Amino acid sequence: MAKGLGKIKGFSIQFLPYSEIRGLNSAQRIKKILDIVLGNNILLVQGRLQAEEESRLIEDTMAMIKHIKNFKGIELAVIGGNDKEGIFGKVRTGLVNAIAGGDIGAVTIIGPATIVKEIKRNPKKIELLLKK
Repeated sequence: MAKGLGKIKGFSIQFLPYSEIRGLNSAQRIKKILDIVLGNNILLVQGRLQAEEESRLIEDTMAMIKHIKNFKGIELAVIGGNDKEGIFGKVRTGLVNAIAGGDIGAVTIIGPATIVKEIKRNPKKIELLLKK
C-alpha cells in the first residue's frame, strides 16, 4: 500500500440491475435500496428512480437519522445519458425507456454518508470521494 493512503474498512460496492427492481412498486424499491445501503454498501443502480421515489428515499433517510445509531443519511447522484443527441436519438431513447419501463441509460449511485464524502460529476468522469 502506498504511503499516506488511509484504509477504509467495512463497506462494499454492490451493483443492482434494473431487472431486479423493475417489478417492484415504489415502496418496495425504496425498502430494497435502504436495506442494501444500511448494510454499509455503496450501491450502483442501473437506471434512475422516478422523481417521487428519489424524494421519498431522501425523506425516509432523514427520518431514520434520529432512530438508527451511527446513521448519517445518504449521498445520491444520478449520471444520465448523452444530452447532445438529436431529435431522432431522443425519440429512440424515449421508446427504449418506455419499453423497458424506466430510464435504463442512467446510473444511480447511492451510499451511506458515513462512507461517501461527496460524489462529483463531470462529462468525462465520476469521482466518488470517501471518508477515512
